[in-house]
Amino acid sequence: MFSWLKCSRTPAQIMKRRINLWLPLLFSGIVITEIAEDFTAVKGKMKNWKLTKNMHGSQFGGSLFKFTDPIYAMMLQNILGKSYYVWDKEAHIDFVKAAYGEVFLECRLSHAEIDAIKNAAANGEKHLPEFTVRLFDAHNETIAIAKRIVYVRLKREHRP
Repeated sequence: MFSWLKCSRTPAQIMKRRINLWLPLLFSGIVITEIAEDFTAVKGKMKNWKLTKNMHGSQFGGSLFKFTDPIYAMMLQNILGKSYYVWDKEAHIDFVKAAYGEVFLECRLSHAEIDAIKNAAANGEKHLPEFTVRLFDAHNETIAIAKRIVYVRLKREHRP
């Protein structure tokens, strides 16, 4: 009965759908195209819409910056689980060249990086790992480089 209510999607598929329906990304033409089942890799694109362009006809810098916003925090929260606080803490973007078409990103976390983050946060203190995100165009030319700092800490009830 009501077999259509059963959800056979994986957590990564559910997250991809949720993040693609999140209004700040949706209305900026930002689409997450792939999330690895273990959340160690994410790919996305920003569409070439009239509404995402500035007065010069290139992609709006705010939308490019927004594109990088939730990715690493989302990846880490899903990898580390509910025992951790994971927040986006700080960011900086360096615009390299104007983008006149679709823009893409690929974010990856190695198992060594994940282990280092877990080890650094194991004592209950905050850890602030830094990640670099390269935004690029269809010709693989760098459009912008963003640095994201994420706050990671064990929740109080899980601290030693």
